Amino acid sequence: MTPSHLTTPATSSPPPPRRRQLRLVGTEQARPLMNGVRIAFASTDRSTVNQHFGSTEAFAIFEIGADTCQLVEVTEFIDTSQDGNENKLPAKIATLAGCAAVYCLAVGASAVKQLLAAGVQPIRVEEGRAIDSLVEELQAELASGPAGWLAKAIKDRQPADSSRFDEMEAEGWQE
Repeated sequence: MTPSHLTTPATSSPPPPRRRQLRLVGTEQARPLMNGVRIAFASTDRSTVNQHFGSTEAFAIFEIGADTCQLVEVTEFIDTSQDGNENKLPAKIATLAGCAAVYCLAVGASAVKQLLAAGVQPIRVEEGRAIDSLVEELQAELASGPAGWLAKAIKDRQPADSSRFDEMEAEGWQE
């Protein structure tokens, strides 16, 4: 039998942060905007971007179209004191499923890699930027023709054109 002072304690990672979510009734089954996007804002007050991604206490998630905007979800993280713990990131990234981007004050390199792998564009903004003004900027870009990450996000939401190979087939193309 090994003396207790010689045994190595089992290392276990802390549990992922607990969260509290509010989804507006009807938004779960609603069709996503085909010419719009779902955007998350790291915010405790739901009016300004005021949180670092990894330590954010809450996300406000909006569906944004060229002429529409609706708050569809608010998620609050209850255990945010895990600074330096990578275990907190998967739950936060999972919360952003379906989002094209997340606006935050800062985001670490590891989180950037994980967000991009999940199809979420991280966007850093200055502290105190009003969510309303960011939404207006997105709406203006959607109305004028999106570019960059926003154009890619819109394209990714479009259903695949099932007739895209019909012309080649008519010309006699074969695999």
